[in-house]
Amino acid sequence: MFSSCRASSFSPLFHSLRLNMGFSGWRWFAALFGLLCLAGRVQSDCTEDNMNMEGGSYTLTRQLTTGSMLVYRCDDQDYHPYPVLTRTCQPNNMWKPAPQKWRPQRCKLGECPDPSVLDHGYVFPPQERYYVHNVTTYECYAGYRMKGSARRVCLPNGKWSGKTPICSRDTQSACGDPGVPPGASRTGNSFDVGNTVTYTCNGNLFLVGSKERKCLENGQWTGIEPACYYRHTYDTSLEISQAFGSSIMETLTMLDTDQTQEGRKIKVSKDGILNIYIAVDISGSIEKNQFNDVKDAVVTLIRKLASFSVSPNYEIFFFSSEIYEVVNIFEFMDKKQEERQQILQKVKDFTIGDRNTGTDLCQAYQTINERMALMKERVKEDFKEHRHVIIVFTDGAYNMGGSPLPTVKRIQDRINLVQSGRDEASKQDYLDMYIFATGAEIDDDVLKPLITTKNNERHYFRLPSSFRELQRSFDAIIDESKVQGLCGLHSMREEGKNINELIDAGNMRSYFPWYAYIIIKHGRNCFGSLVSPDFVLTAAHCFKFGDLPEDVKVVIDDGHGKEKKVKNFMLHPIYNVNAKVNEGVKDFYDYDVALIQLEEPVVISANARPICIPCTQETSDALQLVGDTTCKQQEDILFKTQMEQVSFLSKSGDKVKEKDAYVKLGDNRDECIKHALKAEGITATDPKIPVTDNFLCTGGVQPFVDDRACKGDGGGSVYKIYEYRAVQVGLVSWGTLDCDPIRGQKSDKDARDFHINLFKVLPFLKSILGVDTPDYTPLTFLEN
Repeated sequence: MFSSCRASSFSPLFHSLRLNMGFSGWRWFAALFGLLCLAGRVQSDCTEDNMNMEGGSYTLTRQLTTGSMLVYRCDDQDYHPYPVLTRTCQPNNMWKPAPQKWRPQRCKLGECPDPSVLDHGYVFPPQERYYVHNVTTYECYAGYRMKGSARRVCLPNGKWSGKTPICSRDTQSACGDPGVPPGASRTGNSFDVGNTVTYTCNGNLFLVGSKERKCLENGQWTGIEPACYYRHTYDTSLEISQAFGSSIMETLTMLDTDQTQEGRKIKVSKDGILNIYIAVDISGSIEKNQFNDVKDAVVTLIRKLASFSVSPNYEIFFFSSEIYEVVNIFEFMDKKQEERQQILQKVKDFTIGDRNTGTDLCQAYQTINERMALMKERVKEDFKEHRHVIIVFTDGAYNMGGSPLPTVKRIQDRINLVQSGRDEASKQDYLDMYIFATGAEIDDDVLKPLITTKNNERHYFRLPSSFRELQRSFDAIIDESKVQGLCGLHSMREEGKNINELIDAGNMRSYFPWYAYIIIKHGRNCFGSLVSPDFVLTAAHCFKFGDLPEDVKVVIDDGHGKEKKVKNFMLHPIYNVNAKVNEGVKDFYDYDVALIQLEEPVVISANARPICIPCTQETSDALQLVGDTTCKQQEDILFKTQMEQVSFLSKSGDKVKEKDAYVKLGDNRDECIKHALKAEGITATDPKIPVTDNFLCTGGVQPFVDDRACKGDGGGSVYKIYEYRAVQVGLVSWGTLDCDPIRGQKSDKDARDFHINLFKVLPFLKSILGVDTPDYTPLTFLEN
């Protein structure tokens, strides 16, 4: 396919010379001729003479060879390198910019933009400059009302805390006063429909956000609030997670539901397709440790997006002067579901190796443009229902291929042409282009035009020189409290860490938001799991004859009270603990399942959310099954081998911990259940008398030492994590041995636990949870 990217290596040079005022024609030629001559000389190494910096250190991207970048770092986060952030080794073995004796390299205390631009108010204290940790307070003139933050602190990232203070009058204007951010000037003081305001930054600051904003009929301003940045200003991990998470979640929820959310009309159905293109700059200006951090962040991002029921197609490549494709979008589409994780493993395994120092940013976007063209050719008319998200990590510096802007315009025109039948607002929903500006020296002027602009959405992020927090940012991009319809969504486990090491009493519910603690009179306690806003699933054996709803309390801290009153509880109609006394089973726990209906539904949030249960449409979505699905498909995914790892919960003091065990299925089941005969109260000789086909069996020491369930864990969920969503497959019922100080919580050769298999008790669950009634919102059970 024809590439629109130019092969010239000197486009940034010409751009630089055009901007350099005072260059006459002969100087243009002399400068260009000199550089061409230097390019033909024998390359030699630079030296480290006079490179040290007081209060910090430096790293080299390619040792001391030509093209290597020297990157300064300050030991204290409150400081930044000054007067330059980087130096580059030239072919003439000189550093550019060269060190200057009269301006030695040092670490300079961070600075925030001047806040005294506040209209109709006072700023205290008035200062010529404002540095890190300086505190300012704001007060409005008489007759004006304060909006925003009345007290702000200058932060180490070069920004003020809180929100921009605004002193405004109560007027009849359609839009409120949009304010003036620190360090900026605004033109325009009329705020009626159709009026515009424009912003410029003062001094050596540059604008991020909307340069111009227009007042709309709905009383909102177009674009996003502008801000003025220094070169050392960056976005924190919290800012990235909140802003990027809010934006990308709009895309995911629009694809994830066919209903209206918060007044926004859903324009793409649940069956829509999401294509995500991720490009990572690995040119010489990007340090190796930065590359590894960004790569880890990309892996985290992909894992987090897998929490949603949509299954995006991915195109992932790294680029310098060449394209290194790791995941091809068409191969990704063609692979079976269970093979996708193996494809993404390629991202983790990709290494830099020897890189060309050149950077062809245009070719990166051209690659994406070509993939889109082939996608349109492949899916034909269905391309109209495809949404596209482009995420690029780069510093913006390019020395070949020309400007990427024309190619970006072609991508935008392609989507606009396909969506020509929709209104302008609707067209915007089909293309999102993000930039994560990385590296020590960022070319903001190149990068800012490469994003899509949408009202109240940020698409441009400026990262600090250290990217260790970026992975955490992506882990937090989805605010689970704002995603109402997803069962089994929870805080993601950090790879390589034991989840129990991450949990304390304060954050426990975010990891297990379905967890319920059931308190029954006379000191009987059980576990349970929230399976809908109105119902908790637990064990029938928790209840005794004569128990009434008022005797039961359910503890679920949803932020609106911990203890929930019970409206009713229902035991499985076949459950009978005495059913097999005559067959040598003192206590028989078949069909040991019950549902508790709450008086008031739980308020869904990040800390209180239902777990997924089998054979519902909600679980098909979590398992990323499309079209008409069946129970058998779900069971085949969740129990695809004869030894399936599961987890369950156990209470220890004020904490809840996760335990792991392996369900023995198929040929392994008979060996597991025979140990039931060693349980107290069982004299039967056939293990299938106490252990019917309705039970799952865990425990033992082969091939792994399983955790065992303890007294009090009964009724709790036995679950599997699939693509970071929790699906309950069983319910803790009974076991051969209890935990004690001697045996502990680990199995021995005879310890076995038996859990009700939820696939076996579906008629009971469906008869209550699937009923369409005014009392509560039912779950959608599959027909087959």
